[in-house]
Order: sequence, then structure tokens, then C-alpha cells
Amino acid sequence: MKVENALEIVCQTHPGMVRSHNEDSVACEAAIGLVVLADGMGGYNAGEVASGITVSVLTTEVSQGLLQGSPTLHDQESGDENGVLLLRDNIQRANASIYHAAQSQSQYAGMGTTVVTGLFYDDRVVVAHVGDSRMYRLRGETMKLITQDHSLLREQVECGMLSAEEARLSKNKNLVTRAVGIDAKVEPEIGIYDVQIGDIYLFCSDGLNDMVEDEDIESTMYAMQGNLPLAVEQLIQMANDNGGRDNVSVILVKVKGGFAVPGQWLAKMLNWFKK
Repeated sequence: MKVENALEIVCQTHPGMVRSHNEDSVACEAAIGLVVLADGMGGYNAGEVASGITVSVLTTEVSQGLLQGSPTLHDQESGDENGVLLLRDNIQRANASIYHAAQSQSQYAGMGTTVVTGLFYDDRVVVAHVGDSRMYRLRGETMKLITQDHSLLREQVECGMLSAEEARLSKNKNLVTRAVGIDAKVEPEIGIYDVQIGDIYLFCSDGLNDMVEDEDIESTMYAMQGNLPLAVEQLIQMANDNGGRDNVSVILVKVKGGFAVPGQWLAKMLNWFKK
């Protein structure tokens, strides 16, 4: 089955109840199984510029890259799949564009953005992220956080400076330790995960998970999994009802069928016998 027929994708962004404009950017390219979410930061409209550049670069360049070769092809030099390289290389390309603009134009000084992006192919999803925008997976009745925030709070919890409860109540939730465009180079964190029919993947900016507890996100996704547009609207409404202190963006991806790349089953079987 083609990936566009195997996935149901819904995306929406909202400025929230406090901010005067929206610095989040989202894109859903169902035909190639790509979703991108970026949460911009910076003065004036600079955050919106940074997130917009990131989403534009990823959607344009990944689409072009997939026209030139299958995402399952392996690079001889690195050994990585084309799908992995397309996300990594183009996040780095977006980083260079944002950094150059920030260095050369004073109105963009200090701008940057988080990003979380997923490329679905061959019954898997490649996830790349920088910063504290997240991806969760609902499988059955259980939701799991797949990405790990690049944030000061996470580092403080990991080294024992804060408990999980103290981190949950902290007012320093938006201090990221890695972002696109802040430094000359950036290294996205990348993971590859097998998908199952029935899985629902949630990509969100921190405007959702800072305002809504994970347990409430989980129960909402489970209860409304049969109506993704309504689920997206409900999640955003919950964030706004709880204060809506930030822009909030939500992408939901439901796996309705298999989308293995033709011919890959034989290669996988041969690889299995080699182990």
C-alpha cells in the first residue's frame, strides 16, 4: 500500500490565548509520509521566520531527495539510509540558513527554532528532533514519549538536581539546550522505529505538553482515536482552556495499513539469515 493511503494525517496550529502571533510552523506532506513541526524563538517575528525556514527547507528538500532515490537506499560512506540522511542533512541545511540570516541581519539576531519531524516509509518512521518539541506514540491503550527533550530541565532531572515532580512544576520549562539556527552547527537526534497498524503518533510543540498533563493527552487520544480531526481540536482546546500561554501545534498520524517498500521483504529476510 502507498504510504499516503496507509496513513491518516491531521495537523493544526493555534496562537494560544496569550501570544499575539504564532511562531510555530507545521507541514504535512501525506504523499511522501512526511510531517514537520517547528516552534520558533526570537524577538519580533524572528521566531516565525526561523520555524518557517526549517519547515520550508525540510518539505522542499526531502520531497526532491525522494524523487532521486528510495528512502531505503544505503549511503556507501556512512551506511545510513537515505531517509535518515534526508532528515539530518536538511535540518543542518536549515540551521545554516537561519544562522547566516541571524548573523547578517540585526532584526533576526538570536532567532532559532526547535523541530520534530517524522518520515514514514517501509513500515517504519524515522524521527529527527532538536529542542523540546516532542513525538509520542499511542499503541493500544498506552502512550509513550519517544523523543527526549534537549532542555535544561531534562538535564537537571537526569543528574539528580530536580525530581520529576519538581521539573513538572518548574517555571523554566522553555530553556532548551539545543536549537536550530543558534549555533553554526547542530546535530539532530534521530531514531528509527517500527510501526504497527493502529498506532497513533503525536507530534507537538511544548505549548501542548506544558499546558496538558501526559495522562490527559493519553486519555483524549485513546477516546478520540476514531476521529483524528476532533482529537486535534480537543487537544488544542485543552491547552487553551488551561491557560494557553504559548502557541500550540499538534500533528496526529494514524497507521491504517502496511506500507512496506516493494521488494524490501526479501532483503530483510536475507539480512535476518545473515545474523
